[in-house]
Amino acid sequence: MGWFGETMDSVKSIQIRQALSQALTLGPYNPEPMCLIFGAGLIVTSALIIWKGLICMTGSESPVVVVLSESMEPGFARGDILFLHMSEDPIRAGEIVVFNVDGRDIPIVHRVIKVHERKDTGEVYVLTKGDNNDDDDRALYARGQHWLQRRHIMGRAVGFLPYVGWVTIIMTERPIIKYILIGALGLLVITSND
Repeated sequence: MGWFGETMDSVKSIQIRQALSQALTLGPYNPEPMCLIFGAGLIVTSALIIWKGLICMTGSESPVVVVLSESMEPGFARGDILFLHMSEDPIRAGEIVVFNVDGRDIPIVHRVIKVHERKDTGEVYVLTKGDNNDDDDRALYARGQHWLQRRHIMGRAVGFLPYVGWVTIIMTERPIIKYILIGALGLLVITSND
């Protein structure tokens, strides 16, 4: 009969559904890769939902930030994680706020040292300074800007976790560590039996 005849006999013995399944998956059906992809998608989706929920609950566009410098020592050290909340309450001198400056991507964590309210418009202007700095933050603000407005402030610090943010700092400053960690986790997922 030969090779061709044996192949045709084996094809005839396969049921149509099984043949289509093998053709579409380029081999025997294995649901494990789809489960891994679905599981990873669930993890990412859950993280995004939690993040968006925190944004809604705290009123802050970034409810969690990492202290990146020593400018707030001894109160907050580099690597501390701060939890933020933003309400409609007036900003007061002495509060620790996180703010964005026009033209800069990285938020800054500093203490409010002066608050100025315009009587005619009711607008509030804020001046900040790092506890460990000698001068106020006017040198950090955008060119020609001497005060922060409410739109610059992302939130008030309401709590912190010491040193937990070092993971983020290390992975940002040394990206190779981030790639090694992602690769190791991926390898662990692929090789696990469960």
